Amino acid sequence: MLLLVCSFMVRAQFQTDEIAVAEAKHHAYIHKGLRSVAIDNSNVIYTRLELKVDPAIKYLNGAVTTHFIPRGDISFLEFDLTDSLLVDSIVYHNTPLPYTRPGNDLLHINLPVSIPDGALDSIAIYYQGIPVGGEGFGSFMQATHGPDSIPIIWTLSEPYGAKDWWPCKSNLNDKIDSIDVWVTCPQQYRAASNGLLIAEYIQGLDKVYKWKHRYPVATYLVAFAVTDYAVFSVHVPLHADTLEVLNYVFPEQLSYAQSEVPNIIRQMQVYDSLFGPYPFMKEKYGHAQFGWGGGMEHQTMSFMYNFGYELMAHELAHQWFGDKVTCASWQDIWLNEGFATYLTALCYQYIQPQYFTVFKQQRIGSAVSEPGGSVFCYDTSNVGRIFNGRLTYNKAGMVLNTLRWVIGDDAFFGGLRSYLSDVMHEYAFATTPQLKSHLEAASGKDLTHFFDAWIYKEGYPSYQIAWSQNFEGKVKLSLNQTQSHPSVSYFILPVPIKFIGTGIDTTIVFNNTANGDEYTFQLPWLVDSLVLDPDVWLICANNTIIKQSAYNFHMLLYPNPAQHYIDVRIESETEKEVDVMVYNTAGALLYSQRQHVNAGGATVTLNTNSYAPGVYTVKVKADSDKKPLIDKFIKAAN
Repeated sequence: MLLLVCSFMVRAQFQTDEIAVAEAKHHAYIHKGLRSVAIDNSNVIYTRLELKVDPAIKYLNGAVTTHFIPRGDISFLEFDLTDSLLVDSIVYHNTPLPYTRPGNDLLHINLPVSIPDGALDSIAIYYQGIPVGGEGFGSFMQATHGPDSIPIIWTLSEPYGAKDWWPCKSNLNDKIDSIDVWVTCPQQYRAASNGLLIAEYIQGLDKVYKWKHRYPVATYLVAFAVTDYAVFSVHVPLHADTLEVLNYVFPEQLSYAQSEVPNIIRQMQVYDSLFGPYPFMKEKYGHAQFGWGGGMEHQTMSFMYNFGYELMAHELAHQWFGDKVTCASWQDIWLNEGFATYLTALCYQYIQPQYFTVFKQQRIGSAVSEPGGSVFCYDTSNVGRIFNGRLTYNKAGMVLNTLRWVIGDDAFFGGLRSYLSDVMHEYAFATTPQLKSHLEAASGKDLTHFFDAWIYKEGYPSYQIAWSQNFEGKVKLSLNQTQSHPSVSYFILPVPIKFIGTGIDTTIVFNNTANGDEYTFQLPWLVDSLVLDPDVWLICANNTIIKQSAYNFHMLLYPNPAQHYIDVRIESETEKEVDVMVYNTAGALLYSQRQHVNAGGATVTLNTNSYAPGVYTVKVKADSDKKPLIDKFIKAAN
């Protein structure tokens, strides 16, 4: 849903790892009836919201007309609507209907006749009052902005707040096929909402703005905002056509917005290329500035605190993941927020690659900052848990990064395009198993273990790596793993390790399935050090790499024949002091040096420029060993 008000790091680009702090604060309240209690016995086809507000006054007059098709024969309708709003009347076929307000934010309407299954019908609800749900960080806010304290009203309904300001079905079962949002306000203000602005006209002392949206939309993604907006557009060339990005911004921040918003062009082109056309291509994308410290991906018109690079990338990503395909329950909220987090990373990868690794390292650092916690949200009564920055955003986003590593780019991006275009849930709702099914089909892999370990269970692995290399180049490596949480017995993953020598390196991927996995292979050069996961694909922490000696006490001379120098590599399992000596064929001592050797080994480099071509003997004698190491090298002509 959001990125925080900017706390920039690298080139003022990176926002704080607490990516959901503002969202959690916004929904920290737990008011009565968080979930929808209305019985869902119809399919909403169309809704028209007619709203009258003055941004200087926190008050709302509304009329909501709902066209619906019953699921089975029905004799009543129910809507979610906060008890704090007064219902003036309910009209059905020009006839007022009785209704009851049984509490728990429920509006119950008995119909005069039974409406048969499949018959299109409609009802209108007239209401007014002061929306009070979530006072302070609520779903309907009246505030001010700028040095002149200009009034503003905005809405923000995720996850349970839509009923705080309009009668609706506040669930994740039924998207409204199309909506109109008509807002009447004083003439000096402008109203922003979903879809296309099809009309604006003066009506007495007021002005009316009519917004039309003809794509299915989840209840929580319907929104409006009213203040003295300045307006400008940028246009994005995409594969299908050129798309307008319409921007409603505070006049005092117009210059700033005009300088930053064009970053959306390349971001949208990346998403369009990777995931398919912008989902609402027949209408627009847009930004409306509001006074809350974050952002919200209202369909076709994201509400924005500012226009930071990551905030724009995050909210734009939701138009694909969250708006076109919406999580089917708040337990699956990672399908919205994890993807928006990872798509932000992809903007860095494809547009500003110098920041890609740092972004991933920061998010992984957040994910492993505590030992437990699942990506899947088991407790949806706790709104702070739904929008937990560490789990729902950062860990979920980096799990997608690891999944991409496991199945490869072709399967990852191909599977996601298939997921987004599946007729079962495009412009509808999806679950974690449905995503898994598409990625399995694209990759040909069974991802049950991966999803079980990384989505439904908790924690992360820590790796213990031990390795050695002998003088013939044979490398031995063992992989062990501990888990930060007991819910996962082992994280089965391909583990990339970079082997680094002097002026050379290579990365090898080890399919690690169990503790004690051992691998033996050849490298034709001397390895100095190892780096686990050099490109940051894995979520892991507290790893250890230990170099072991391949020998009890051994020596290698290279390059041999030598020309300008010879390296004396001494391998030892234990720390010791040694004497390194060089003799000619006559047995004369040409060189002697005392050398400290750490456990594992040390290298002594000898300058041979003054040596005549011929054969020389190197002797290494340890104080603790009776038998010295002896080998010969050939000095070639310079």
